[in-house]
Amino acid sequence: MSSQPPPVIALGQPTIGEPELRAVEEVFRSGWIAGNGPTGARFAAEFARTAGTRHALPVNNCTAALHLAVSALGAGPGDEVVVADYTFPATGHAVVYAGATPVFADVRADTATVDPAAVEAAVTGRTVGIIAVDAMGQCADYAELQAIADARGLWLVEDAACAAGATYRGRPAGGFGDAACFSFHGRKGITAGEGGALTTDRDVLAAQARKTHAFGIESALSRAGEAGLPIPEFDEIGYNYKLSDIAAAIMLAQLERLPGLVAARQAAAEAYGERLADLDLVTLPVTAPDRTHSWQSYVLTLDPSVDRGAVARELRGGGVQCNFGTYASHLQPVYGSTAPRPVSADLFRRHLAIPMHANLSEADVERVATAVRAAVLASR
Repeated sequence: MSSQPPPVIALGQPTIGEPELRAVEEVFRSGWIAGNGPTGARFAAEFARTAGTRHALPVNNCTAALHLAVSALGAGPGDEVVVADYTFPATGHAVVYAGATPVFADVRADTATVDPAAVEAAVTGRTVGIIAVDAMGQCADYAELQAIADARGLWLVEDAACAAGATYRGRPAGGFGDAACFSFHGRKGITAGEGGALTTDRDVLAAQARKTHAFGIESALSRAGEAGLPIPEFDEIGYNYKLSDIAAAIMLAQLERLPGLVAARQAAAEAYGERLADLDLVTLPVTAPDRTHSWQSYVLTLDPSVDRGAVARELRGGGVQCNFGTYASHLQPVYGSTAPRPVSADLFRRHLAIPMHANLSEADVERVATAVRAAVLASR
């Protein structure tokens, strides 16, 4: 009788169950499952409280939130926006959607967040704004970045796609710069499968984003109590970026779980650190002392002598999922960038993400750490 292979340990995994099912049942019974409904309004209010902002706008994904923010802030043809280089290309794409040009700035080697000195060096007479990225769930250096933005008359957007539950100097992610943008994709700390949100304290920006996220007109919910037959007019081009009330219901349930989910990820990160700290061929991720990390991903930096592909094959062959960290955007052909970003490029070559989610057991962490150690030592 052959032995069964060990179960696969997923790279990322949502924590969902009865609370989310009950929330979906409730919205089904309400009769309003489309976007911009009463459940979406409830989630917007709760998420704004979580981010510590005046406004939150639920949308269908983080890329849409970024596009809305960049557009509402006035970026357009002929403008440049300085963008953190080490990020999923959605960040740069959002700038292109608005007709502007992304100019990529290199990142810090320790936190993988954008280097403020590189941001300042990238500013030209055509620069209108900055997009920082909370890499892997750790906030960027917002005090320094805001000082640069203020001195140069630029706007600042926080790409907080991975950072729900993170903090910077005691303040929650989502409250920095002129606007922040979150993702609720399946690998994020809280999730509805897909989805996102834009948060801001700026009333005019919030109003513009709210209008353009729904074709450029007011929501049907806002007209529901009016007598007669109000007919909205389209006076500018908008988009269909609404989050369904089904997804908003799931997010309300997920938001209640957020503190516990972040705590579970932090415990897993601490356990990895204890088990891998003595592995000389690996550098563990760093959390800056004035921040709390939400650990959307746990990413190791392998020594240049280590064959990352061989390590990945060994881990996957043993049922431990893994992946590269994220992208060095300037290397992607779509952008046609030629200027080197050496730190980002180096991280792109050497980063390895290992399983990180709130469902990891102590046994899972032990098995992953043991597999990583064996694979790294065998790959040289």
